[in-house]
Amino acid sequence: MKHSTNPQTRRGRGTARRIGRSLALVLPVVLVLSGTLAVARVNWSGTPSSPVLAAADTAASAPGASSRAGARAPHEVLRDTLLVELQKENPGVALTHLQQAVNDRPSLAKHCASIARSLGRAAVRVYGPTQAQSYARPVCDTSFASGVVKATS
Repeated sequence: MKHSTNPQTRRGRGTARRIGRSLALVLPVVLVLSGTLAVARVNWSGTPSSPVLAAADTAASAPGASSRAGARAPHEVLRDTLLVELQKENPGVALTHLQQAVNDRPSLAKHCASIARSLGRAAVRVYGPTQAQSYARPVCDTSFASGVVKATS
């Protein structure tokens, strides 16, 4: 049995084989590194990175809390925490923490507008309409400003 060597077909294989071998060496390394970096970014401790979410979680699961308070939704706990923060600090701090909470927990995004409107109404009660409006910023589609306007009219 005689094997024929055809230089025409062998010429193209060398480059493809080199590229294939390079990919076979580099691709697993890239996949392992990207997987390692993705796993390293996950917060495995279970504690939220936002102080507002941490307060919301501890308020909902406090040992002395009634069963009614334990059944409250996270957005209700967040709203109450931010309203207290608005009175202690200022509306700007509460709006910043609202934005952080929505960024950290995207499931809160559907409640963001109603929370921001509640903050706007509370800001009018605490600071008056003119000063409350000065804290308005585009958090949750300017719902804070909408709450300020509704509270003044």
